[in-house]
Amino acid sequence: MAQFDVYINPQAGSRQFVPYLVDIQSALIDQLTTRLVVPLSRIGSGAEKLPRRLTPLFEIDGETLALLPHLTAPVQMRLLKKPVMTLLSRADELTAALDAVVSGV
Repeated sequence: MAQFDVYINPQAGSRQFVPYLVDIQSALIDQLTTRLVVPLSRIGSGAEKLPRRLTPLFEIDGETLALLPHLTAPVQMRLLKKPVMTLLSRADELTAALDAVVSGV
């Protein structure tokens, strides 16, 4: 598993609104059985009001999704199957969104 890989949300009940999860966990703690993930959510009306630094937008399979770093949570590694893509090229935006949650900057 690699940091910034994107996985299909393993929770069927929330997949309609949150189709994907981004693995943000550092490889330094790969020995854990969980991965820290951030939801990528479908956005509806009012999306223009979301603060872009906190909730950057990503396009996956032709759909625009918003990162929701304030909902970061651990997920059992065994539930995350094959990654569908990586967001490594946008690591700076992902990290900045997490910084905005933690430190407000």
